[in-house]
Amino acid sequence: MNEIEKMSDFFTSRVDTYDEHMLNDVEGCKEAYIKMAELVPENTENLLDLGCGTGLELDEIFKIYPNIEVTGIDLTRAMLDKLGEKHHDKKLNLIHGSYFDVPLGESIFDCAVSFQTMHHFSHEAKTELYTKIRQSLKDGGVYIECDYMVESQKEEDFWYAENDRIRKKLGIASGEFYHFDTPCTIDNQTAMLKKAGFERAEKVFRIENTTIIVAYK
Repeated sequence: MNEIEKMSDFFTSRVDTYDEHMLNDVEGCKEAYIKMAELVPENTENLLDLGCGTGLELDEIFKIYPNIEVTGIDLTRAMLDKLGEKHHDKKLNLIHGSYFDVPLGESIFDCAVSFQTMHHFSHEAKTELYTKIRQSLKDGGVYIECDYMVESQKEEDFWYAENDRIRKKLGIASGEFYHFDTPCTIDNQTAMLKKAGFERAEKVFRIENTTIIVAYK
């Protein structure tokens, strides 16, 4: 059941079981972590990880690029603590906060990634965020997004309508961060990235609803 829960509370309460759940229960994720690492460009020295959580994607990326510098942003302190403990020997700059609010700078990162974190927000909010991500990338940089995506507009419309209905019922403002899945179609995701100024965006991986899109600056 897709229940609504305050975002930080949702992940804090699940920090001890999160890794096992993502690797074993969400179809396609185990393969997608490996695929994402393979997609990180060879020249990457500085990487941005939005919604980094406990760093499952970084587990794989560090196997290929052990010396890269990573800036990770996440709403949940407990997950950042787990990531920091796990990769205490790596070059990590961990930021506790919302990637919508944290300044990302301009032309800093060679690559940015996000894994299963963007399917909770509106088209408008994501397009603005994608614009900020694009600005943070160096020329020729890439943004790699793995997320829960659907194929039909009907399914996307259903989940957005459910989100609105439940928020209105509970009196939750639209801008507050609550965990509720509102997956977009693959076509809409690529369209948002292009609207944000990326030169091109293309689907490169999909198992069930676990999908990876690469966007190029």
